[in-house]
This record gives sequence, C-alpha cells and structure tokens, in this order.
Amino acid sequence: MKAVRFSRFGGPEVLETTELPDPHPGPGQIRIAVRAAGINPSDWKKRKGLMDQGLPQTLGHEAAGTVDELGEGVTDTAIGDPVFGFTAQEGAQAELAVLSHYAPIPPPLDFTAAAALPAAIETATRALDQLGAGPGTTLLINGASGTVGSAAVQLAVVRGARVLGTASPANHAYLRTLGAEPLTYGPGLPDRVRTLAPDGIDLALDIAGNGILPELSQLTGSAQHVITLADVPGARKHGVRFSTGESGRALHALDTIGELIQSGRFQPPPTHTFPLADAAEAHQAGEHGHLRGKLVLLVG
Repeated sequence: MKAVRFSRFGGPEVLETTELPDPHPGPGQIRIAVRAAGINPSDWKKRKGLMDQGLPQTLGHEAAGTVDELGEGVTDTAIGDPVFGFTAQEGAQAELAVLSHYAPIPPPLDFTAAAALPAAIETATRALDQLGAGPGTTLLINGASGTVGSAAVQLAVVRGARVLGTASPANHAYLRTLGAEPLTYGPGLPDRVRTLAPDGIDLALDIAGNGILPELSQLTGSAQHVITLADVPGARKHGVRFSTGESGRALHALDTIGELIQSGRFQPPPTHTFPLADAAEAHQAGEHGHLRGKLVLLVG
C-alpha cells in the first residue's frame, strides 16, 4: 500500500509517498480502505522532530473509509460498511489503515467530512469533560473558530452552557451560527468579557495558546477552572491544567456525534482537500497559511 512517511526530520520536503506492507487488524480492530485522512498540527510537529524521535514515521491517526477486513471478535460492523475513527497506531494517511475505535459515518456526511471529525471532537469532548461544562455554566473559549474550537463551542452549547468565544472579527458571524457570543482577541479582552458577562465566567478553555492564561485564571477566579490545549510552558508557570490524551481519551465522542449531526445540533468544520501524493503541499498550507477548517488528504 501507499502511505505518507518521512525518514528524516525537516520541512514538508521530507515527506514521501512510499510503498509499505499492508497492515492487518488485531482482535477487536478493523481495517479500512481509506478514502480520506485528517491532518493535524501534531503531524508537522512530528515531521520537525518536536515530538516522537523515532525514524522512519508514518503519519495520521484519524481516517474514514470502508471496512475491508475484520479482526477477531468484531461483530458491530461488516465488510463494506462506511466508518470513521482512530488508528490503532499511526499510519492513517495511507491506502489502508487499522482502526481501534470507530463508528458508522452518519448521513449526510461524506468520507471527507467524516475524516475531519475524530481528533477535533475527541479533544473538545475531553476538555469539556475535564472542565465540567454543563447547564448553568458560562464558558469562555479562547480560539473558538478553528476545528477544535468550533467543535468545543457546539458541544458546550449542546450541554447547556453559555459560550463566549474569541476569534478575529472576520470569524464572528461564523461563531454566532454555532451558538457562541463572539469576542475579539487582543488587549482589553478581560474588559470585553466583563461587558458581555457582568457576573463573570465560570470556566475557560484555551485553544489559541496566545499567552492569556493569567487573564483567564483571573476571569474564572482560579487556575483550576482553566484548561489549555496549546500552552505547555504557560500551564506550568501559572498552575493551569494542560489536557492531553495520556490521562484518558474521550473516545465516547465518536459514538454520540452522529445523532448530533443528524439532528442539526453539530456542524462539521469546512475542509480543504489534497491528494495523498500532495501531503507536502498540504503541510505547507496548514503550517504557514491561515485556513479556517480542516486539512484532509483524499485517497483513491
């Protein structure tokens, strides 16, 4: 099978589309013929050597496609079913991928839209679970218009929270369609928050990682009411929780998103697609561009 791989760290030019042995599912796993695979910022961090140090590496951990091989004990899906989910390890950006957690693709989504979902909804759900966002809470999401941010906005609204979201002015109308009250980034943010929420906010989720953790702690009354997904140094310095999947992933998000989409309560992010062979171009667009939406590689 063809897969996106790199054998040395560096820029997008180190990515190759190379032939690898076909993978096979273990017990409880499935293999899919990949139709679309998501790209995440972690992909270019790995490519640069900022995360995993092993070489070579194959990329991608979320994909959508049709089931073409079942592992031992799998009874909840069948050959030919359209599914989306997470790989058992890396390697989703390939013609074949083994999934360890998966769900049926809900109508009316196509493979591209489905491949854009797993990482965003898992990350957003995990953070909201850890914060305890729910009815009667006011939540500020810093960086609300990206793929994770827009997922967090909608999932928080479904839970009954009031959501304030920061974004550039060009994205304010978009946030309103998702159910958030938009705010502009930059100096004076605490005053703008207090104008919208004179009684204060209960919780804050930092996705932008733009250095405002002290302000978020002040607005919520405690660093314990703030989670960041993007600012490791700031979290350590200011006593804020940094959310990672190492403490347990919110994989139940895959099982519940279909009903939310079909009922119109969740809108998948816009997508920008590239052929599998153009993974380097996709990395360049994502790393240096200002695209709103999810980068997806198309296979086949």
